[in-house]
Amino acid sequence: MAKIIPFKALRPRADLADRIAALPYDVYNREEAKVEVAREPLSFLAIDRAETGLPDDVSTYDDRVYARAHDLLSQMIDDGNFIRDEERLYYIYELTMDGRPQTGIVAAAWVDDYDNCVIKKHENTRAEKEADRIRHVDACNAQTGPIFLAYRQNQTIKTIIDATKKQAPAYDFTSPDGITHRVWIIPSENNDTICDAFAGINEIYIADGHHRCASAVRVSKMRREANPSYTGTEEFNFFLSVLFPDEELMIMDYNRVLKDLNSKTEDEFLDELASVALIEKSDERVKPSKKGELGLYLRESGWYRLTIKPEYVNDDPVKGLDVSLLQDLVLTPMLSIGDPKVDPRIDFVGGIRGLGELERRANADCVAAFSMYPTDIHELFAVADAGLLMPPKSTWFEPKLRSGIFIHEI
Repeated sequence: MAKIIPFKALRPRADLADRIAALPYDVYNREEAKVEVAREPLSFLAIDRAETGLPDDVSTYDDRVYARAHDLLSQMIDDGNFIRDEERLYYIYELTMDGRPQTGIVAAAWVDDYDNCVIKKHENTRAEKEADRIRHVDACNAQTGPIFLAYRQNQTIKTIIDATKKQAPAYDFTSPDGITHRVWIIPSENNDTICDAFAGINEIYIADGHHRCASAVRVSKMRREANPSYTGTEEFNFFLSVLFPDEELMIMDYNRVLKDLNSKTEDEFLDELASVALIEKSDERVKPSKKGELGLYLRESGWYRLTIKPEYVNDDPVKGLDVSLLQDLVLTPMLSIGDPKVDPRIDFVGGIRGLGELERRANADCVAAFSMYPTDIHELFAVADAGLLMPPKSTWFEPKLRSGIFIHEI
């Protein structure tokens, strides 16, 4: 049973929400983050990436960066840019992209559910990325970026969401990237009903934000060690989350571009591919329409539609993923690309960039590209339920949750 509780959010004044809300810290490199903060000084990115306000020779992981993040957050609170709710509440956060809404519950999730596998992960984390967010959360005494969680649809929760959304939203704005963001405050008389509904759910899944989640859990353990008489009700025992039902979620394709064909000509590569896939030349860009189908763009000869041969289809939750089939049948044996996390001969392009970006990359710094059919959310669930890990770059979630709309103080 999941322990998902209401909390007293620190959140922007309604007239400033559109200026404060920011894309996640890891969407930007340092220079891009500086440009964005210069464009909008109130952007929460100035806190999430506090190095943007320091000289370029100051390391992103310098002590001064975390001290600045703390000071900036405190100053924004003192300036009245944020308000604190006086009672524990659940919130609704709806993001609409291209006319498609995606609606989640904003709440605080219990850190112990991460360790006892009620909240399940599907990828490993990197120590250096974890360490950065641990220091950021610890310095700010707050979790500033929500973890993106998923659960199987629950009718009780859906009924409350639908009823609440008939009221006027607390926030309603469109960000520069065209995503519409709306927030509702769920009346507190629904708190017990929502809490009990989540208590009846045995599996919650991390969709996006593994590093933020692991960091929040680590800070909680640090605080527990520093406070051995803790009761378990302290805010550091919970982490900021937005929980979406499975039927709301859309996973986009996560595509691959290749720097070379391992000394093969295009014809030689196509001949090898024919051993594992049916190949059809296409006069148009190929966006796969079903599982087991891939698009291939070659710099010299253009687009092909590939269909994995039936004998290579696999029911294993990891080996049966399209990204795994590509890796195991093509990239490793034919192109000698081993670990895609570290091999410099492969790069990844999120589906949000479109098929035109695959062509551009293949014609510029690469020679070939594979367009993928998106991983299904239930494939992600199956991998996590089996206690396994997804291959690198298996899922691309859009739209991205904004930081700074909800802050959980610990």
